[in-house]
Amino acid sequence: MKCSDPSSGNPAALRPHPGLPDASLWSFGDRNESVALCVVVVLDDRKRLATLKERLAAADPAPLQLLSIGQGEADIAGVERLDPTASRRRRQRSMVRWLLPFGFLAGLTFTQITDLHTFDALGSWGQPVVGGLLGMISGWMGSFAAAASVASEEDDRIRSLRNRLDEGNWLLLVEPAAGTEPPWPLIQQARPRAVIRLGES
Repeated sequence: MKCSDPSSGNPAALRPHPGLPDASLWSFGDRNESVALCVVVVLDDRKRLATLKERLAAADPAPLQLLSIGQGEADIAGVERLDPTASRRRRQRSMVRWLLPFGFLAGLTFTQITDLHTFDALGSWGQPVVGGLLGMISGWMGSFAAAASVASEEDDRIRSLRNRLDEGNWLLLVEPAAGTEPPWPLIQQARPRAVIRLGES
């Protein structure tokens, strides 16, 4: 499963959704973006949560996934998409794709342009290759450091959602069908405290 509170994150990233006139409902990102979206609806009443879930399940097209989170529902600890650690792992995997080849080329080039002979025993070809491999290791280690040091807006939104849950609210995770938007009128009728969405990684 791949989803803030309008009180957190960058205020410039928050704006009222055109289909939701209620000022307490907010949307993140561009509605026309091509990436899939996960929508989180924050509700302070469990009955409205159940009603909304039933109506969304009956919508056409139906969402790919509906997940209720909160007291008496699913535990947020088991939802990977709302786990900041999982988000950091995704960033690390994304960074390592370009840091590994960059590290190899950097190590290879450094070995060629310097007058170091640390691995002379490996010959004229073996020495630069070993330098490239050491560069790859450095790039791999760097991906962990970079992922841990970068605080994304998505992390802020996830933390805000977890805070909402601690305040006694419920969350409804909605994954719309591919190429579609969630049924905003149905969501508005549930009078949610907030509507939050995250782009798919």
